[in-house]
Amino acid sequence: MVASIRLHRLFQVAVVVKGIDGVLELVGGVLLLLVGPAALHHLGVLLARHELADEPDDWVVMALRHLAESFSVETRHFASAYLIGHGVLKIFLAVTLLRERLWAFPTALSVLAIFVAYQLHRFARTHSIVLLALTIVDIVVMALIWREYRSRLESVDPA
Repeated sequence: MVASIRLHRLFQVAVVVKGIDGVLELVGGVLLLLVGPAALHHLGVLLARHELADEPDDWVVMALRHLAESFSVETRHFASAYLIGHGVLKIFLAVTLLRERLWAFPTALSVLAIFVAYQLHRFARTHSIVLLALTIVDIVVMALIWREYRSRLESVDPA
């Protein structure tokens, strides 16, 4: 019984965190859409200012500088649309899961499965440990959603 309550609370925390992540993605996508290339370049230089002073030829700094300079309008629009869409979807799913809408559980599982598949595809190309860690977090969240969904189904149909 205590384990069940703890898992339910962990589910709630995980969904709230996903919802907050969705809000951050939405805000980031809107800001990316509104900020011009010059401001984006300035922000990159500002963020790397300390590193530039220490090592102006550092590979990471050079890569960030190149990225900021080559960020085309099309790329900015795509990234913005992706972040906005991804953020809105996460917010919507978080709200409906917290409201315990039964249809939201399989929907969230399907959406997260698509995210995980895409992230694994990207990991195969980039070998990013951060991406792998985010994928593992998504899989844990999926397990919590699945457990919560089964619990809801059992309470609806105890037979």
